[in-house]
Amino acid sequence: MRLNDIFDRIKLPFRKEKELFSSLRQIMGFYPHNIEHYKIALTHKSSGQRNDKGRPLNNERLEFLGDAMLDAVVGQIVFDRFKNKREGFLTNTRSKLVSRDSLGKLAQEMGLTELIQSRGEQRSHNSYMAGNAFEALVGAIYLDQGYNAVRRFMEKRILKQMVDIDKVAYKEVNFKSKLLEWTQKNRVRMDFRMLKQTKDEKGSPVFGFVVVLEGVEGGKAQGFSKKEAQQLASQETLERLRREPQFVDAVFQAKSERTKMEEEPTMIAPDLEAEKTAFIIEQEERPHHAASEPKAETADKPAAAKEAAQDDEFDLSDISHNASGPSREDIIAAAEAAAFSE
Repeated sequence: MRLNDIFDRIKLPFRKEKELFSSLRQIMGFYPHNIEHYKIALTHKSSGQRNDKGRPLNNERLEFLGDAMLDAVVGQIVFDRFKNKREGFLTNTRSKLVSRDSLGKLAQEMGLTELIQSRGEQRSHNSYMAGNAFEALVGAIYLDQGYNAVRRFMEKRILKQMVDIDKVAYKEVNFKSKLLEWTQKNRVRMDFRMLKQTKDEKGSPVFGFVVVLEGVEGGKAQGFSKKEAQQLASQETLERLRREPQFVDAVFQAKSERTKMEEEPTMIAPDLEAEKTAFIIEQEERPHHAASEPKAETADKPAAAKEAAQDDEFDLSDISHNASGPSREDIIAAAEAAAFSE
């Protein structure tokens, strides 16, 4: 191997690291202190990289941290900017600013996606990779330079140069309509279930709602009107549908079970042929020559007659107009003769 080749290989990592410093400076507006945090922030799990101990090396932990920091920082910025707005307005504005779609678009505009280390096919099929990398970058900034650095980055680099915060805040998005459109397209049953109806410390009514998709609970929210609460619950449900595959699977599994039950017959279909002849009274089967043949005498006939007589409460078998014996006059005459003979 030539000596020049050896020097090129030695310089290559340093050259790449210098390029990363320069790229991050252009994206963030300042140079990193500890470049290792940013390397991890830009490493997707599909890259298959591992640390010195053999453990997977990716940006998922930094993504978690960055998500929390974005909520805190953007929440404070929105709170300071819109001083007379209620909680529902502030929550809605923050949610729109830190949504996965918004962060993904920002990452592409800033050129952050070009620095992500991943498999090529994974990048083309993962629509969340850019937004996740943005969150991980915020986590890296927090570890590297602290909370104030995150706030300066979001205020000066993002909200001042790339996002019109007022336009975002006052742009009305009908999340309920979007969710309804999705459920109708996928033939999913949706309901809004009221969780509570109370009043705050000032006496203003507060409503709580949860979205239910095929019996599976989705987003929950509360607001100062039913419309506001349902809008916020719909927004959270849409976000869960986009970022939680397990939630989507649960909804469609419930839908599958429901449609299967609806398709199964609840009872056996009636026999139409039997219904057609149901009005005919069945006759007892009789022999063809029963009238012409005398009935056979059996040994059990007296017993049967006796049993029939016992069953008759008013048995008149001993009374007969043709019975033989003395007449009434003969009995009286015999009684008189007996009396006079004494």
